[in-house]
Amino acid sequence: MRKKGFRGLIVTIAVVLATGVLAGCGGSKGNTSEGNTTNDSSKDISGSITLAGSTALQPLAEQIGKTFSQKNTKATVNVQGGGSGTGLNLALQGTADIGNSDVTAESKLDASKAKQLVDHKVCAIGFAVVVNPDVKIDNLTKDQIQKIFTGQITNWKDVGGDDMKINIINRTKSSGTRATFKDTVMGGKDEKEGLGTTQDSNGNVENAIKTTDGSISYLALSYLTDAVKANVKALKIEGVEANSSNIIAKKYPFWSYEHMYTKGEAKGVAKAYIDYVLSSENTDTIKKLGYIPMSDMK
Repeated sequence: MRKKGFRGLIVTIAVVLATGVLAGCGGSKGNTSEGNTTNDSSKDISGSITLAGSTALQPLAEQIGKTFSQKNTKATVNVQGGGSGTGLNLALQGTADIGNSDVTAESKLDASKAKQLVDHKVCAIGFAVVVNPDVKIDNLTKDQIQKIFTGQITNWKDVGGDDMKINIINRTKSSGTRATFKDTVMGGKDEKEGLGTTQDSNGNVENAIKTTDGSISYLALSYLTDAVKANVKALKIEGVEANSSNIIAKKYPFWSYEHMYTKGEAKGVAKAYIDYVLSSENTDTIKKLGYIPMSDMK
């Protein structure tokens, strides 16, 4: 990632504020990338854009941002996290040029606000239910997962494991991963309020799972590198392993599309960047980082 400058600092502050005050977000400052760029059709792409939101999409956004800036030496791509809800609100405000999200704007924002944003599906992503490596089970049914996260099952012995307390690690309410978990695995049921602890990113979830006996949570497959797998164990759901092949075959339920939202049609560097993400040049990169190219999703 290249030097963020003053604008990157502003977005970093905005991410922190927006994570805690999502309901109050709304106003618009316009697409800030437009004034810093040349005409969209120009080969000499220049200016700076900022992306914020989904930490599940962040590794891909950062990697492609690096190669995009290498090809366009006058362009800078700054990538921030904060969660899908935060990214959507910052894009709506105009504080971020692109809001990265695991879920649709319509599922997070009022209809009138969602209409102001333009959706760009860039790939699909899978997620896995993960546990501390000491948990002696390899598979859970949807029903068992629902009962764990609603507080009906509190000990691993009740699902075939050892006599050990289940410690839940949740994601914040702004998290698109949490919203996807609710829609695809929980059957629309809400997790029990106040149950377990809450973490705001994949990295913090990994650390919490690694250091908490009997813990359970969920992580993006793109985050589950070999190094991470040494600290957490991914479970099968209904006997089906969490991988791209099973998602493409519609056998595995816990996945979603990844979205890059712009306020109005994408322009300038933002448009050039999104076009580059979707180009065939990045198909291998998308797969290598654990995502699924749009061309593979039928």
